[in-house]
Amino acid sequence: MSDDPSSTTTIPVAAGDEGPTRDVGVEPSASTGGAVRGATTAALDERVDALDGALAVGGTRFDPAVMVRVAATIDRVRERLALGVDHTVVALAGGTGSGKSSLFNAVSGLKFADVGVRRPTTSRVTACVWGSDGGPLLDWIGVEPEDRIERESLLDGDSEAGLRGLVLLDLPDHDSIAPEHREVVDRVLPQVDLLIWVVDPQKYADNALHAGYLRGMTGRDASMLLVLNQVDTVPPAVRGDLVQDVRRLLVEDGLPDVEVHEVSTVTGEGVAGLREALADAVDRRSVAAVHADAEIADAARLVQSQTAAREPAPSALAIGVVVDRLSAAAGLTAVGDAVAAAVRGGAGTPPRLGEVHADGVGLARASWLSSVTQGLPQPWAADLRSRVATTAELRLAVTDALAHVPLAARRSRAAVVLLLLAAVAGVAGLVGAGLLLADGLGAAVPWLPATSVVAGLLGLAVLLLAASTVVRRRAARARGARVVADGRAAIESAARGRLLAPTQDVLAEHRHARELAARALGDS
Repeated sequence: MSDDPSSTTTIPVAAGDEGPTRDVGVEPSASTGGAVRGATTAALDERVDALDGALAVGGTRFDPAVMVRVAATIDRVRERLALGVDHTVVALAGGTGSGKSSLFNAVSGLKFADVGVRRPTTSRVTACVWGSDGGPLLDWIGVEPEDRIERESLLDGDSEAGLRGLVLLDLPDHDSIAPEHREVVDRVLPQVDLLIWVVDPQKYADNALHAGYLRGMTGRDASMLLVLNQVDTVPPAVRGDLVQDVRRLLVEDGLPDVEVHEVSTVTGEGVAGLREALADAVDRRSVAAVHADAEIADAARLVQSQTAAREPAPSALAIGVVVDRLSAAAGLTAVGDAVAAAVRGGAGTPPRLGEVHADGVGLARASWLSSVTQGLPQPWAADLRSRVATTAELRLAVTDALAHVPLAARRSRAAVVLLLLAAVAGVAGLVGAGLLLADGLGAAVPWLPATSVVAGLLGLAVLLLAASTVVRRRAARARGARVVADGRAAIESAARGRLLAPTQDVLAEHRHARELAARALGDS
């Protein structure tokens, strides 16, 4: 074989298949196309982006081990999606003498894979691609250019259309004594979409296969087939029992749904059926996509394990209880009462807001954190606690806010006016009463009218004095209530800025990470 992968190599068809030789270097028909990035690939790309976004949002609030595993999945799946999911990678794996290479040649119709004496000595992977644009994918898998062949060409017409998109790999023998053979097999297996285990009637129960590989693949039934090769060497009378024993071993391996195909590359028996199974896998175009989907879903579930199912209820973010506690710590009600008393008594010096008690502030903060971290994973709760104000910071913020609350205990102007009017009326009444007494019977003023006027003035003075008292008390209550209201507004502003806002930021980030994980999982 030429070392130049671009050279044209003429490969005869497999033995028993009469027909023209295949020109390996001939370009395939235009209908074969390249890697198709259709709706499935786009949808998977969006889910990977959502997964990546969840990691970015979660950051240090995610377990480092989870971050590493999910990041590795993202890199691996993105690398695979960059190649598209139009190719279906199928690998033939098996032990020495199972006939993998003969089966490879029989399925491809080409004598390309090494068979016989040289085969056990090579640790290289052979590949046959149906269609074009398989080079990047084979580079990713690690197949050397000289170990590749493109099966479909213009000479095939549509005879191979059913397998278009198939990448068939012939792996080294997994039971070889050369350790590098197993290393190659172990490296390639995770990159395979459909795995075909090839066994022969003599060594189908080999422990190296069952204990070394199959028992560790529980759950991958849908992406595996088992080929019982060389059935032409088994007498027809015992073939049924042999197949049943193979199925029994698969059940014991935890793989009850793996299909078993009976094949002979010598007689051609079962080869057509195996090609049909491969065509079904290719036709679904979902083997690679399902594999990527499963990896993304597993990673998304890991991310979901780092978040709560939901954020705290909106009622948990109600700031009123915290404002009540902080108001009590500042003695706000007592200050309001003092201002009211000063207004009511006409004092000119306003009271001062006392010190905000640290213990009260600490209790208010602890109560808030207990409410808003309910149900959150510990790293998220710890981050929230670190981002809200400390007790000292909150106390200082409340103190600064209250310093701007006006506490002037001014008299009520209406009460002062009423008091002055009462004084004028009272003085006028007293003057009138004095004049009446001085003039005796009041010769100059008729007795009854003058007495009525004096009585009216004195009564008016009493009414005005009472009205002044009522107005002063009402003003005192209003001023005290205003001080409390302004103080609560100032405290609420401090609490919103130092407690509520950072809490909302953390919970919004948690919600975003949770929703991105759900999107990556495929939930609407």
